[in-house]
Amino acid sequence: MPHDATPQRRAVVLLSGGLDSTVTAAVAQQEGCDLFLLTIAYRQRHAVEIEQARQVAAALRAHSHIVVEVDLRALGGSALTGDLPVPKDRPEQERAQGIPVTYVPARNLIFLSLAAAHAEVLGASAIYFGANVLDYSGYPDCRPEFIRAFEETVAVGTKRGVEGSRVEVRAPLLTLSKAEIIQLGMKLQAPLHLTHSCYDPVGSLACGRCDSCAIRRQGFAQAGVEDPTAYAVP
Repeated sequence: MPHDATPQRRAVVLLSGGLDSTVTAAVAQQEGCDLFLLTIAYRQRHAVEIEQARQVAAALRAHSHIVVEVDLRALGGSALTGDLPVPKDRPEQERAQGIPVTYVPARNLIFLSLAAAHAEVLGASAIYFGANVLDYSGYPDCRPEFIRAFEETVAVGTKRGVEGSRVEVRAPLLTLSKAEIIQLGMKLQAPLHLTHSCYDPVGSLACGRCDSCAIRRQGFAQAGVEDPTAYAVP
């Protein structure tokens, strides 16, 4: 069983069950943090990732893992939380332009706010999440300026913050390519085989055609590592 955590080494990690958040959790662990993992079930189309998050948490021997339910489908505005079709077979150049319909309005703002509340209750000194500006440049809540602004908001908008105990918001994968993230995950022995990346799974299979599948497949190919994911489209 994991040993008792001390407050100064506690870290809340947003864990989706995907590749980036799993490697982020492994980084936090390697940096000496006790893992308090937080998964948000927001009625996303790809809810299979929640079960994968549970498996990842067990594999990492996290100190705790909680799943919080938030109904973002009630708000809509995204292909991941509504009936809009998930884009398929988009070339890399097209993926790099504009904000895609898979962007969930204010998702990271909402998730980080919940992580900040969890961190305040725990007395955790850091929040880790798997933002990446290379693969998700179209997502405004994956950019460094957003992360710094949120960190300042927590400092002035929480009891712990105004009493002088800042919570650091860390995004250790922010400037890494997908191949570099995979290589880092392999180095840290992160359970990559348990991760799920697909936005529009076909039963238990990843579709193989959405933006997230394309980015994942390309990353594994560039890293020279076999992708353990089973795809509906080989």
